[in-house]
Amino acid sequence: MRADRGSVRYVDAKPLLRGLSVLQDNVITRIEERVAAWTLLPSDNGQSLQVTQYGVEEHTAQNLSYFSNQSLSTSNEALVATLVFYLSNVTHGGQILFPNSEDKSKIWTDCTKSSEILRPIKGNAMLFFNLHLNTSPDPSSFHSRCPVQESEMWVATKFFFLRPTIAGSSSDECSDEDDNCPAWAAKGECEKNPIYMIGSDDYFGTCRKSCKVC
Repeated sequence: MRADRGSVRYVDAKPLLRGLSVLQDNVITRIEERVAAWTLLPSDNGQSLQVTQYGVEEHTAQNLSYFSNQSLSTSNEALVATLVFYLSNVTHGGQILFPNSEDKSKIWTDCTKSSEILRPIKGNAMLFFNLHLNTSPDPSSFHSRCPVQESEMWVATKFFFLRPTIAGSSSDECSDEDDNCPAWAAKGECEKNPIYMIGSDDYFGTCRKSCKVC
């Protein structure tokens, strides 16, 4: 599905993935397995990969609404983490900046001062967390994007939420999200770290079954 929004062109691949079971596609399966191994985040809590194309933009200021994702506004779950894959090289522009970063160096906050380490390079990926471990919002995760000034940029984005998002998953299902849960519970982590292990109103516990709360 493609829609033109000014000089930026968006391509959302999610409708293609809705009718395609991950288990039936080896490429998607391998990507999801590598994402889960790298991020250590439950795959059920992530949305399908969404592909976006950005053409050359005339704006001189950075765009503060980098992820124009309608599915985020319809989700009642808090956004935990954002993963961005670069699918193409960009010769000039397109960097993601973090204006509220604790590191006040201008390479993280100014498009004109941005370092080469932030330049979009095909095959690279960027992961940042939108919440602290106690599920409170992390202001330093606020991000912006420098306009694409040459060539074009293709990215694939994956969003992770507090609770499962895949159809058929149930937040009421009694299960553990990590194979280490039984060992952690045996060491008393259910009492020492109840928010992570059991959960709260805002966070779905990782080890509810081992902590015997369901």
